[in-house]
Amino acid sequence: MRLWYQSVTREGSFPTYRATLDRLLQAAAGPDVTIDVHGIRRQGGTGDQYRYLAFLETVEILENVHRAQAEGYDAFLIGNLFDPGLREAREIADIPVLSLGETVLQTAETMGERLGFVSINRKFEPRLWDGLTRRRLTDKVAGIASMQVPSMADLEAAGSDGAAVQALMQRFMAAAEETVAAGAEVVIAAGGVVMAIVSDRGVFRTPSGAPILHGVAALVEQAKAAVRLRGLMGGVYTSPVLTYSKPAAGAEIAGYRKAYGQRVYPGVQGE
Repeated sequence: MRLWYQSVTREGSFPTYRATLDRLLQAAAGPDVTIDVHGIRRQGGTGDQYRYLAFLETVEILENVHRAQAEGYDAFLIGNLFDPGLREAREIADIPVLSLGETVLQTAETMGERLGFVSINRKFEPRLWDGLTRRRLTDKVAGIASMQVPSMADLEAAGSDGAAVQALMQRFMAAAEETVAAGAEVVIAAGGVVMAIVSDRGVFRTPSGAPILHGVAALVEQAKAAVRLRGLMGGVYTSPVLTYSKPAAGAEIAGYRKAYGQRVYPGVQGE
């Protein structure tokens, strides 16, 4: 089984985080599973708390969906809590497409009824609420507490220094306990980098005992299950009806390709 893991951090810019992510993914992969990590190369990968910057990165993510299919990957994983390009990717892909944000929320619902989120900073929170609203989970939120870390660069610096890591962990735990005090039964690090740092240190409970979700492992496990389920269902997985349906073969797709280029919907036959 081959899984494409699409990080939404800039390739080569955050080596400490990348090394941490690689360790977590390999630990979760298990036998007979290969996970290849790809970052953002062309534009962006440093400020996805801003909607405009996140939008600019999404085109590359979707182009990589085409590439993953062409290279024979069994599933495409979007390693970002805000699910950039998720629905669009499912519309063009024939393989399962999963994302960190959706998977984390689905998994957390099986672990407890009330959820607590630790955001990196307040700017991340409107986008977090967007995802919760879309999935009708706002009534399950006990609280959101901010670590007040300004940027991804600050997290990278913290992750590479022992004393700074300890300070970051203390800040995370204080925010996590704030959500538990508000009624949270499960805590989620609402940022993939912080999620990786916490999980890499084997910290999966708050001092008061609430589980801290290992989101990276949850995403890998769900991806492996999706690939196997697709095989058991004779190759059927993402629905071709309505939401993720593709343009019709023949004249319709040929018309779109004149306007958008020959690479759109490569799995659809033209005239």
